[in-house]
Amino acid sequence: MRLFLFINFAFCIALAAQGQDSLIRKSIYFGGGSYYIDEYQGDEIIDFLNSIDDLTKYEIVLFSHTDNIGGKQYNEWLSHMRSEAVKYELIQFGIREEEIDIRAFGQDNPLYSNKSSDGRVMNRRVDIILVPITS
Repeated sequence: MRLFLFINFAFCIALAAQGQDSLIRKSIYFGGGSYYIDEYQGDEIIDFLNSIDDLTKYEIVLFSHTDNIGGKQYNEWLSHMRSEAVKYELIQFGIREEEIDIRAFGQDNPLYSNKSSDGRVMNRRVDIILVPITS
């Protein structure tokens, strides 16, 4: 488990070192306790992918998150299922499965405060992150 956390931490540091300006991010939001992608969010994924000139120039990383309701183990599972749901949509778009990396954080490392309803809503997401491939 410690090795997994270290690898995730190292990966996040590497992303940060590239600079926020070089990363492209799109957040996909979910209902509480759900990994269902509704029609609106599905269209958001397609529009986002269509807006990128050449997807082959990017690594695709999915960072999935939950709020803090439901317990740690449940939220780890839910976070992974949300990533799998987004990954499925990417594969349907034509992206190969091996080109998609998943980082499921569960309720750990929330971007927004889980003390408010609005914060919990914003934490129920998968961030599709495109990282430029450097030669």
